Amino acid sequence: MLIADVAAASAEVGALSARLAKTSRIAEVLRRCSPGEVAVVVSWLSGELPQRQIGVGWAALRALPPPAQLATLMVSEVDAVFTEIGAMSGKGSAARRSAALGQLFGQATDVEQTFLRRLLGGELRQGALVGVMADAVAKAADLPAAVVRRAAMLGGALPAVAAAALSGGPDALAGFTLQVGRPVGPMLAQTATGVSEALDKLGGTAVFEAKLDGARVQIHRNGSDVTVYTRSLDDVTARLPEVVEATLALPAESLIADGEAIALRPDGRPHRFQVTASRFGRAERADQPLSVFFFDLLHLDGQDLLDQPAAARAEALAALVPAQHRVDRLETSDALAAQEFLELTLAAGHEGVMAKSPTASYEAGRRGAGWLKVKPVHTLDLVVLAVEWGSGRRTGKLSNIHLGARDPDGGFVMLGKTFKGMTDAMLDWQTTRFLELAVGPTDGYVVTVRPEQVVEIALDGVQTSTRYPGGMALRFARVVRYRDDKSPAEADTLDTVRALYLRNE
Repeated sequence: MLIADVAAASAEVGALSARLAKTSRIAEVLRRCSPGEVAVVVSWLSGELPQRQIGVGWAALRALPPPAQLATLMVSEVDAVFTEIGAMSGKGSAARRSAALGQLFGQATDVEQTFLRRLLGGELRQGALVGVMADAVAKAADLPAAVVRRAAMLGGALPAVAAAALSGGPDALAGFTLQVGRPVGPMLAQTATGVSEALDKLGGTAVFEAKLDGARVQIHRNGSDVTVYTRSLDDVTARLPEVVEATLALPAESLIADGEAIALRPDGRPHRFQVTASRFGRAERADQPLSVFFFDLLHLDGQDLLDQPAAARAEALAALVPAQHRVDRLETSDALAAQEFLELTLAAGHEGVMAKSPTASYEAGRRGAGWLKVKPVHTLDLVVLAVEWGSGRRTGKLSNIHLGARDPDGGFVMLGKTFKGMTDAMLDWQTTRFLELAVGPTDGYVVTVRPEQVVEIALDGVQTSTRYPGGMALRFARVVRYRDDKSPAEADTLDTVRALYLRNE
């Protein structure tokens, strides 16, 4: 298949709003793929590379050769080039990588260059999320969507499931079962505004667990072999020897467990998330050990548990894992008791609580209704300093906004960016608004604007950053609303942001 066909489908899917229309268009493309192309195309249309990271970002894509006039690039050819680039290392690798990229883009048409640039830059957001893609695979293979989703959940990777489904049908998918050593798509949580709402949504009784501000890990053990995966299913075993040791100390031969790895201070309070995250980038323990806390059990000594109710899985976990390696939990139907548990958890320096249905099964790879997260949300009134043109469905709209806090000494200090929380109506409004405020060219990727528009931002916290001049960055920032009732002089100051940062010190 030509890259041009995939690029055209990507653009069309991005322009569509209806889920069924997206599903049908992707299914049409997948039916035309050769068996060896299916997994690659599914990855690409999901906005990912099969190779994950190949050392190419936006900086390497700023200067591209003129586009080709005729579409000749094939999917398999481009995938092979990406693999080759990802394998480049050592002295002179940057130059070789640049040369390979230049040659590749020189063979791509304008439409193909746009697609490949957004794919490599992590900006290919066209609304083809996992659920839509799974439905498209099912439609292309003429299989029930539930069968494809289940295989993808247990297989851990939809591209491989898609390739099997289109080449071998239901018999090929039968091999995607829970296996020790093969990562499973983690169950995710929906959101509740408070413990009372969580109890209402979960039928009046819930298990509340401390939500630690660490890094989620999925742990597999087979005899003396332990493998640790991140939430995104990357293998980080070599970087987390403490997790391996804690797992080997358990009285089990085989298991699959869900847990949290976290850096703790001597008094038991958590370090900032960045301290934990830094350990995922190096193998040695350095001066900061990690602790591991288990909170779910999917498999134990030959028995799959993920379809059992949460209460049964919790009982098995408690019998296996000592209390010091389990998250704190409280099962209750009393909103006051749940609120007290939340407050004690927050006072201990943690993020909030998870509320879980005692009867819920483990919905691998899904944002199940049986898990709800409850945590405080912080808001700041900040000023928009610049805006980036969008891609996919947001092509032609000003989307990603640059956020700044007021400096008491004058001016504004950038703290991050976000494109989250924006409705279609908001995108239309802000495109018009920020073009009016533009102070420079509007035909580039970033449009600088006069610092006059105040926006209310919700965030999960503030972290250290060397990327921004204030030394801080917003965590999980998303737009609540634009504040036309506030002037830039009424925006929150850098001191206010710093006070929020210091709360967890």
